[in-house]
Amino acid sequence: MKISSETKVRDIALSNPAARQVLEDAGLDYCCGGDKSLHESCLHAGTSAEEILDRLRENTQNAGPDDLNWMAAPLCDLTRHIREKHHRYVREAIPRTQALLEKVTARHGQNHSEVIDIGRLFAEVGKEMIMHMQKEEQILFPYIDSVERAVNAHTSVEPPFFQTVKNPVHVMMKEHDAAGELVRQIRSLSANYIAPADACTTFKALYEALKEFETDLHQHVHLENNVLFPRAVEMEPAAS
Repeated sequence: MKISSETKVRDIALSNPAARQVLEDAGLDYCCGGDKSLHESCLHAGTSAEEILDRLRENTQNAGPDDLNWMAAPLCDLTRHIREKHHRYVREAIPRTQALLEKVTARHGQNHSEVIDIGRLFAEVGKEMIMHMQKEEQILFPYIDSVERAVNAHTSVEPPFFQTVKNPVHVMMKEHDAAGELVRQIRSLSANYIAPADACTTFKALYEALKEFETDLHQHVHLENNVLFPRAVEMEPAAS
């Protein structure tokens, strides 16, 4: 794939895992903001498109077991991957990170009031993500899997109560935007996850946990917004 400053960041992210890492390291939004060109995304992030292009050309990475070509894999494999990797991670990371937040707030909250605001934002994104994942696991993913089974068996699927997959997809993408905005606020309050000079080990561990949470969210939303949802929308008419 030939990449230029006019290539959409979504398409760059889809090209290979190494490209996603370059975008992640540069703070470029390839999930919720995936429709922007690299040039537009770099302007928003205050970085140089040429520099990112140089990094993309230089960066190479061997594909691992989690780096399958999800544009070609069965959708049921992708929904299972999202549940087992990303949904599981979120459910495990929330209480672990909240415990760190409580410790840091108790010890440093008086001198670093930003951790109080970070705690409020993280509680909000955690609550929203739990409800979001439940809707996907109980409603949207089973329907997508049933559409794929029907297409493979050359049969039809019973029309869902939400009429078309486009409707829940639209809702899920809006919720992705909301979660993305919350973690952007956390990143800003934490000075890009750089702990203050007087930070203890727990404080540093908290910022590492928050950074890891954001990185996973980007990968999670990328797989849904840029791969799963478009493929499901394209496939649904063949099952009607």
